Amino acid sequence: MRWGSLPRADDSWTLQVKITWCSQYIMASSSSGFSTGRSTSSKLKSVKLLEVLNALEEEESGHSREEIFIAPPKNAAGDFTDEDSGDEDSQRGTHVPGNVLHAFVVPEDSGTGEEEEDDLQLQPATKKWKAVVEPQRVWTKRDIRPDFSSWTATDPHMEDLKSQELSPVGLFELFFDEGTINFIVNETNRYARQKNVNLGLTAQELKCVLGILILSGYISYPRRRMFWETSPDSHHHLVADAIRRDRFELIFSYLHFADNNELDESDRFAKVRPLIVRMNYNFRKHAPLEEFYSFGESMCEYFGHRGSKQLSAGKPVRLGYKIWCGTTSRGYLVWFEPSQGTLFTKPDRGLDLGGSMVLKFVDALQTRGCLPYHIFFDKVFTSVKLMSILRKKGVKATGTVREYRTERCPLKDPKELKKMKRGSFDYKVDESEEIIVCRWHDNSVVNICSNAVGIEPVGLTSHHSGAAKMQTQVHQPSLLRLYQEKVGGVGRMDQNIAKYKVKIRGMKWYSSFIGYVIDAALNNAWQLHRICCHDAQVDLLAFRRYVACVYLESNADTSSQGRRSRRLETESRFDMIGHWIIHQDKRTRCALCHSQTNTRCEKCQKGVHAKCFRAYHIR
Repeated sequence: MRWGSLPRADDSWTLQVKITWCSQYIMASSSSGFSTGRSTSSKLKSVKLLEVLNALEEEESGHSREEIFIAPPKNAAGDFTDEDSGDEDSQRGTHVPGNVLHAFVVPEDSGTGEEEEDDLQLQPATKKWKAVVEPQRVWTKRDIRPDFSSWTATDPHMEDLKSQELSPVGLFELFFDEGTINFIVNETNRYARQKNVNLGLTAQELKCVLGILILSGYISYPRRRMFWETSPDSHHHLVADAIRRDRFELIFSYLHFADNNELDESDRFAKVRPLIVRMNYNFRKHAPLEEFYSFGESMCEYFGHRGSKQLSAGKPVRLGYKIWCGTTSRGYLVWFEPSQGTLFTKPDRGLDLGGSMVLKFVDALQTRGCLPYHIFFDKVFTSVKLMSILRKKGVKATGTVREYRTERCPLKDPKELKKMKRGSFDYKVDESEEIIVCRWHDNSVVNICSNAVGIEPVGLTSHHSGAAKMQTQVHQPSLLRLYQEKVGGVGRMDQNIAKYKVKIRGMKWYSSFIGYVIDAALNNAWQLHRICCHDAQVDLLAFRRYVACVYLESNADTSSQGRRSRRLETESRFDMIGHWIIHQDKRTRCALCHSQTNTRCEKCQKGVHAKCFRAYHIR
């Protein structure tokens, strides 16, 4: 018997098996239940591929001819098509995955009317799970009576950060700390050595590269090499003086974050997994300890051929990597995980992938203590079963929900509710687990579910009436009002990242993801700045400019011949601590506008006009 090459398959493959039987083989296999012709199609439905293969192996007459063909998957452009199917001479049919071997052979009507050849289709066998009888929920028309403890936690770590009065660079380096910088340096040098290149990257040079990436968020050129051009319309002396162009290109091309010899083949993001683990630890360690958190989806822009990218309608970034994000209500990123789909991420039993990611975020939160956190998310994640699981974990949750996930909660029909006036609502509570489902009529009918917040007190909210062209007041249940106030954390983070996101991209698929991580770290550092510095707050643009300028000036390479040396005073100039304007007897040039002035900064010892003082210290 001659075997063909059988490539790998999964549950989504459609396998066409075309078997030509000779008369001798028909007689030999008739006793096993195999037969031809349309009259025996019902018997063929119960035949499995494994039985066909075993029967073929037992046939030793040499007169039968078998031809087995497995069509390629529909996603032939995916990642797995790069894998070899194996040696044709040594391939055995029993190496086919179990779901294919136990697939049922179903006759496919070819319409030819010939009985000599039968076209058979293999249907992969589905896994048989034991039926779990869910208890029938009893829904009652009353308000919820939650039994969660009240929020009384304090945050000593945030008080410690306030007392340190950290500069923007100090806040950013809470996340890209010395350990993370040294880790990236070591992995990059290791990768270069594997390519027979003596890179010799240092932490100082890596910070210059980070500074250029941050600067590209608010100063971008069509080509990144224009930063180093000598043309007066494009030359940027801060970048050109910090690092040479060819050196930057060399470092950026070898930037690496994992050892290629220790990659997990089941993880599509194995090349950046160590960085994800470090960032999640640092984000969680320095996160403000709050009661309310938001969970949702974010998108990292990517247009390459990587199979992990997704198309997400309704998002500012429609094509790229989907990232599960858990944030505070103000937009501080606490935990994130790139989506890999159900092929690489197995959801928990009874929950979909989104619900499983919510549980992972909750587990990460509870490493800081099992406190009564309150999580908000939208209908992509919400289900009554998820609310039940979170309640058992001691976590509050509120989210909009799709109707088919309400476990047959008997609410008013949406069509009937639309006929009622705006602000009308109906609600029911599960007697056993205190989970409420509410249906509210506003611009459209909204379903919302919670295990912690009920209907009362019913408030009023403004609603714009298009017909009357005026604002009207409509009733709004308490859980909807709280949901609208606290759910937008992921959206605020996306908004901050999109304003000045890193523009420089490389040839490697993960270069855009690295830019996303840098932007997220800057967003978190700025959120901490807003909490810790009440007197001298700056906006996000000024914050990013400060970090970029300090990294480029204080880490510039001054050893090369022809480079002018400079006094590295940037850190003290932009730290926004202890700067006072005083009068001086001798007039000097203003450090900003270069005209004569008789005032100066006491700390910087630079002449500065009073009108230029603020601008000089935030640029």
